[in-house]
Amino acid sequence: MSPANRTALIVDDELVIRRLVRTVLEADDFAVMEAADGFAALDLVDTAHPTVVILDVMMPELDGVEVCRRLDHDAVKVVMLTARDDPDLEQRCRDAGADAFLTKPFSSIELLDLIEALTA
Repeated sequence: MSPANRTALIVDDELVIRRLVRTVLEADDFAVMEAADGFAALDLVDTAHPTVVILDVMMPELDGVEVCRRLDHDAVKVVMLTARDDPDLEQRCRDAGADAFLTKPFSSIELLDLIEALTA
């Protein structure tokens, strides 16, 4: 993938998670944006056009499943993050258009491998 296409949007209401994922992605030469809620995420996707969105499932007001449902999946890949290991939730995410599902805690290698596979 060319460097211009290595843009990621991290969406999580927890600052510590956003910082952790940012550190991992920037070390792998991604340009990174952040949003703390679903509404801000939708605005950033429309204006900045990231290639991948790393999206927390559980957020106040507009949850990650609904954000995922509203995205143009021809234009962006979506990795859902959650603290819940729940097959029904994973299926709901996939039904909403998610490309991948990752349960917290996760390793940085696991996250990078997943994103590289999706954006290759």
